[in-house]
Amino acid sequence: MTGRVGFRITRWVGGLLFLAGLTGVGATENWPQYRGPGARGTSAVAAPDSWNVERGENVRWQTPIPGLGHAAPIVWDDRVYLATALRPGVKAEVKTGVFGDGASLAEKEPHQWRLVCVELSSGRILWDRLGYESIPSQPRHTKASHCNSTPATDGKHLVALFGSEGLFAFDLEGKLLWRRELGKMDAGPWDAPDLRWGFASSPVIHEGRVFVQCDVLSEQYLAAFALADGREVWRTRRKEVANWCTPTVAPEQGQIVLNGWKELGGYDLQTGARRWWLSGGGDIPVPAPLVSEGLAFFTSAHGKYRPLRAVRLEAQGDITPPRVEDTNAAVVWSHPRLGSYLQTPIQVGTNLWSCDWQGVLTCVEARTGRLHYNERLGQGGQAFTASPVAAKDRIYVVSEEGQVFVIAAKPEFQVIATNRLGGNCLASPAVVSGTLLFRTTESLIALGGKGSTEGR
Repeated sequence: MTGRVGFRITRWVGGLLFLAGLTGVGATENWPQYRGPGARGTSAVAAPDSWNVERGENVRWQTPIPGLGHAAPIVWDDRVYLATALRPGVKAEVKTGVFGDGASLAEKEPHQWRLVCVELSSGRILWDRLGYESIPSQPRHTKASHCNSTPATDGKHLVALFGSEGLFAFDLEGKLLWRRELGKMDAGPWDAPDLRWGFASSPVIHEGRVFVQCDVLSEQYLAAFALADGREVWRTRRKEVANWCTPTVAPEQGQIVLNGWKELGGYDLQTGARRWWLSGGGDIPVPAPLVSEGLAFFTSAHGKYRPLRAVRLEAQGDITPPRVEDTNAAVVWSHPRLGSYLQTPIQVGTNLWSCDWQGVLTCVEARTGRLHYNERLGQGGQAFTASPVAAKDRIYVVSEEGQVFVIAAKPEFQVIATNRLGGNCLASPAVVSGTLLFRTTESLIALGGKGSTEGR
């Protein structure tokens, strides 16, 4: 048996074929959580503009990953960590594309939630550990998986949130350290409570604590747990609808910032006390807040509004304006119809980009909200779930069908290249030291040019 150009077959382990690249990668960056350092989604090191997965061009390696999971890859040193869920012996199906059907998929057979550790330099799986096994407590959306939440690490602990199955902490060899039950994670639309779409908020680690946003139908709260032993430090109740948002830490302001519909806001990192809040926007919030230079950028969609707006982190109390398009001393700017349903915005330099679920890309000036452009990627008809990442002066936006648009990070609309991954992609990518990591529904793919990764 022979591999594709640029690969060699290294070995079979547990029935999985490993494809290792012929060149190594010397990573100097880490990507420890959803959206990487500071949840910004950016790297200062250039990555490839183009590649060809079939011919192996600019492909370091491609490793099949068991099961189905939309949890994004994270990286610490030379290790990539992934969470996945699988029904042994059965391939899970996922529906992609632009459609309005919100049907749930109930699966009554036992599933395994697993952690997989992949060597970044080679693509070799170092270990594959069973984290938990049970019949899924909740159904999932036909577009979702039973493992949507991205793990987080501080270089010593690996924390994974498996929805209703609980919050877990492992060491970096996959040994279980503790488990915390969080109750029923019945996430679904507020106006259709019979639907269940699966949990998706990811845990965040900061200064020895794990923060989780658990806004579901049955209850809504923000909680902090001790990273060492899982002890609950504080819990703050929220008046919110079910959502799929991940919180973002604003360390300079001592806050953790949450997206939502009824209660977007900033909470004290030490005590959980609510500092400021506002309401309104899209009534099915999914994107995480983006924090940069004293501002928090929010977007959401569904219903009457899909705003994209900026809020000062020094705000206090209720800062809700009369209308979602209005501004005030705390709300710096607001575009009521330029926001995103699924993707978290990204800032590169002085500009901010937001892509909606049908591939319309918006670029504004981050400090003022001044619109630079609002353009469609491709010919339309594709759906976009994964949030974009940026490497130096390039932004990478991937559709569910695995088409990656490489955008110039400048105020003029320019698509530099389009590339395909060879599989569906609903997980947000990672980028470290010039290497792009895309998780398709079948594989983890590492893309990077040969030789030095420094500069372009």
